[in-house]
Amino acid sequence: MSDPIPFFDLYAQDFLRVAVAIPVVALAQPQENARRTLALMQQAVQQDALLVVFPELGLTGYSCDDLFHQTALLDAAQQALQELLKASHDLPVLALVGLPWRHRGHLFNVAALIGGGKVHGLVPKSFLPNYREFYEARQFTPALTMQTEWIRWGDSTLPFGPRLLFELDAQPLATLAVEICEDLWVPIPPSSLAALAGATLLLNSSASNASLGKADYRRQLVANQSARCLAAYLYSAAGMGESTTDLAWDGHGLIADYGQIVSESTRYQTHEQLLIADIDLARLEQERMRQNTFSHAVQQQSHDIATFTRIPIVLPLPPSRARPLYHPPARFPYVPALSTQRQQRCAEVFQIQVQGLHARLLATGLKTLIIGVSGGLDSTLALLVACAVVDQLGWPRQSVRAYTMPGFATGHQSQKLAEKLMKAMGVHAEVIDIRPSCLQMLADIHHPYVSGEPCYDITFENVQAGERTSHLFRLANHQGGLVVGTSDLSELALGWSTYGVGDHMAHYHVNAGVPKTLVQHLLRWAQSAPELAADIAPLLDEVLNLEISPELVPDQGKGIQRSEATVGPYPLQDFFLYHTLRFGFSPQRLAFMAWCAWSRRDDEREPAYSYAALRHWLEQFMRRFFQNSQFKRSCFANSPKIGSGGSLSPRGDWRAPSDSVAQVWLEAVHRLPLNAPGDHG
Repeated sequence: MSDPIPFFDLYAQDFLRVAVAIPVVALAQPQENARRTLALMQQAVQQDALLVVFPELGLTGYSCDDLFHQTALLDAAQQALQELLKASHDLPVLALVGLPWRHRGHLFNVAALIGGGKVHGLVPKSFLPNYREFYEARQFTPALTMQTEWIRWGDSTLPFGPRLLFELDAQPLATLAVEICEDLWVPIPPSSLAALAGATLLLNSSASNASLGKADYRRQLVANQSARCLAAYLYSAAGMGESTTDLAWDGHGLIADYGQIVSESTRYQTHEQLLIADIDLARLEQERMRQNTFSHAVQQQSHDIATFTRIPIVLPLPPSRARPLYHPPARFPYVPALSTQRQQRCAEVFQIQVQGLHARLLATGLKTLIIGVSGGLDSTLALLVACAVVDQLGWPRQSVRAYTMPGFATGHQSQKLAEKLMKAMGVHAEVIDIRPSCLQMLADIHHPYVSGEPCYDITFENVQAGERTSHLFRLANHQGGLVVGTSDLSELALGWSTYGVGDHMAHYHVNAGVPKTLVQHLLRWAQSAPELAADIAPLLDEVLNLEISPELVPDQGKGIQRSEATVGPYPLQDFFLYHTLRFGFSPQRLAFMAWCAWSRRDDEREPAYSYAALRHWLEQFMRRFFQNSQFKRSCFANSPKIGSGGSLSPRGDWRAPSDSVAQVWLEAVHRLPLNAPGDHG
């Protein structure tokens, strides 16, 4: 790719930058409100936003009450709209602004979508609240049953009606639909049908006064509607300047993208606010494609969907330049950033693991669990799960029979740590040296190692892995037990397991739905769970600080064998895995998102990666995931699914041919720019 700049532009990657504005309202002063609206539109343009949503009736103020029946105010509102159109003619942004509108002898509460010096459409409010503090039916007419009309306004002919869809010519994935305040609060909001008709961005101009508990309910409404509709939801509510005769106003703005609140205003501010967020249109498209029930609902509502009028809007995207995401993607998508959420997530993940193994143990009728313990992350977590299961059953910890099996490259530190863990957990513990049986196997197959040659090939490695597995399964036969597998989701994704041996084969796996980055946090969480073992916390620190290594090849002066030197940094590979498995993103998309997330260091304790390193490890991920590993996953033992990030069970989330190749993914990687803007080779 000769010009890398377009690649590093969020708009080229099917993101859309949007804004929600919370102005300070000048009550019953349309010209002043138009001036303030223009200023916020200009700010949105400076932030590269293509769309900005303003509050309900923002050109007049929502709380004018019977002033809405005064001709002077109505005329002034339309005049203010005219002036706003003229002043914003050259601004490359769409704005949704509210005002009262007379039509056929009725007065409507309307949201006007404007841009490029013209009104693209007028959407009247469908549901008018007339309960408690609301008396909108006193001033306005509801538009619920209206059909789309084309009305004259000056020299323009405008679409007018509640069922309008605005389609952006420059971004086919962006289709806008509008509803106003109360429309969201009814059992079936108009935006639900609009989403089925193709809307991906749902816009709400609202007033919504403040009262105790209302903000939490708004968040739930906005987030849930965004999730159910597989859409983005932009919500702007009235703030400072509205009448406080009987009410207060908190200026609550929200932007949700597929169920997650990605930007929120600070309530009760005395100054204007502008929220910015980048909407992931490609993810919304993927979700709608994957969720076949969404398509079923579209078919069920086909008659109503046909009543929508589609309005094309020609608005160019901002000039191409290196434009990273306003809020970079989470570096650890499997791990919540907030401590309280992380603790809750870890507790539930652990319970899923425990419940799965508990049920399987009962189903088999066996009374013993067999597990290999290396002192590493995965086997430590599996040991904790096994102990929690026998505790639930009221069985003695000795029902867990744990074995550490040193081989040719087992480190002294890891072996001693495994022994200390088994002792601290109170399980039946044994050490079985597998080197004699490995030497016998190597001799039987005439391997050079037995002749004194330092040949540390894949056969040398897998003989050790195979001997450990053989011992565990024969111990299970001998003890009447069930072999607990330890391999995690990241290792499965990268094919970092030996076919048919311990990190691949077991009677039941407990970690197979847990990525490596989450395994680490589960162990940190376990340090605060004294019911697992009173004195295990210091040992878990040792486990977490231990280098991740298969310990199959002796140190030859190059240092310990490091897993991440071969398969890549697990935080990066888990990032690629999540977005590949969950959303099916292309390598181009993954490279851009990784560049946004990982190319800068906001915290000295966190790593940062050059774009070249990101590109290199992305290529390794694509090769290992799509070409080298599926045959192992296709015959993987049972394991419970953990999260919405997906599993790799051939019976569940991921079904793929074992003999496919990674050509199209690797070719996509090879077409990526070699350097990012600002790189120096």
